[in-house]
Amino acid sequence: MALIQTKEAFEKFISTNWNQVNAFIDDMEKDLPIPLYTSVDIRESKTKYAPVDNNIYPAGFNNICQLDLDASAKHFEDEIKKYGEHIQRIAIIPESHTKNLFYLDHLAYLIQTLSAAGFEVDLISLDESIFNGKEKVDLLSHSQFALTIHRAYAKDDQICLSSGDCFDFIILNNDQSHPIPINWKEITTPVHPTPFIGWYRRQKAEHFHYYHQVIEQFCQRFEIDPELLRAKFKFVEEVDFSSKEGLDRLAKEVDQMLETLPPGNKIFVKASQGTYGMGIMVVDNGDQILAMNRKGRNKMDVGKNKKKFTSTLIQEGIETILKYDDMPAEVTIYLIGGQSVGGFMRANTEKSSQSNLNSRGMVFKKYCISEIRANQDHKAKEAVYSIIARLSTVASGLEVQKHS
Repeated sequence: MALIQTKEAFEKFISTNWNQVNAFIDDMEKDLPIPLYTSVDIRESKTKYAPVDNNIYPAGFNNICQLDLDASAKHFEDEIKKYGEHIQRIAIIPESHTKNLFYLDHLAYLIQTLSAAGFEVDLISLDESIFNGKEKVDLLSHSQFALTIHRAYAKDDQICLSSGDCFDFIILNNDQSHPIPINWKEITTPVHPTPFIGWYRRQKAEHFHYYHQVIEQFCQRFEIDPELLRAKFKFVEEVDFSSKEGLDRLAKEVDQMLETLPPGNKIFVKASQGTYGMGIMVVDNGDQILAMNRKGRNKMDVGKNKKKFTSTLIQEGIETILKYDDMPAEVTIYLIGGQSVGGFMRANTEKSSQSNLNSRGMVFKKYCISEIRANQDHKAKEAVYSIIARLSTVASGLEVQKHS
């Protein structure tokens, strides 16, 4: 039987064994291709902590506190220089939704942080549709940051501008719901995170499969009940919300999972290749799946870039106990090279504690995690979130290892 069986005991353990726990996770990461950066959404209930999403191409550096951004510059420098001490000129390949002004804020803060690390940074895109025949597009973010995206081309084995200037390192900030039309295997310039783990290939269910493996190893080492650190899940394939094919199987799996949970629990049904909070519904029973109207099915059928969803993750709903200004909230932690560097709380004015908070009505509260140390009980929560996020990122390293 595990020595640590309650949330409170786990919090105390992390607070008093901070260095030892992080050293163990460092060792887990040692031989894995850990992504350059990640973000992890974490829910905290009365009885457990659990990551509920992991993003390998995160958007949201504008929601990180300045203290943590300052610390992040050094982390970026250390990680990027691993690929060559000569690296000086960096290009970021962003998403193509240039009308999202908050996303542009994120890009501005990411550029500032990389610039503070001593790099020359450009925004580039290989998506010709955003340029209207020009070589660049000038944009203004929500916070009035001026940004320029330059048109880029694959030239020989590099990615370059029309001027012929090429880059030493490429940072991908495009989740590739549809793959960028380029043969990445021919590109010799380092590209990170890897372009081979975008949502055209990645599955949420696979991530949580690996996360459960990581948790078993971690909990065995420290004699922790693994149910304190994970949400139950199942993977249901060949589901078509438009034609209703497979919805009966999906409904049956929802009801079977509910039988293993306490009364009143809800189930999150997610598109396994979904992103930006799209393709998510919360249900009380399987009948609600079968009773969906056309509008509801359409929301679950197609996501970003009109990507059709055909595989589904069903996940134990974790009712959050966190609140910000009396709104239900959850935590997102940002990591660079597998090290937690910052985070924020996502709250929602229009949702309940059992709902999907990554939706209309959400607001953000920054908080700083740069100064976590052992034996600081008042920072136990931040320390726990950091550890959960690191373990989720170990799982993403296992994903990358499989698909590289």
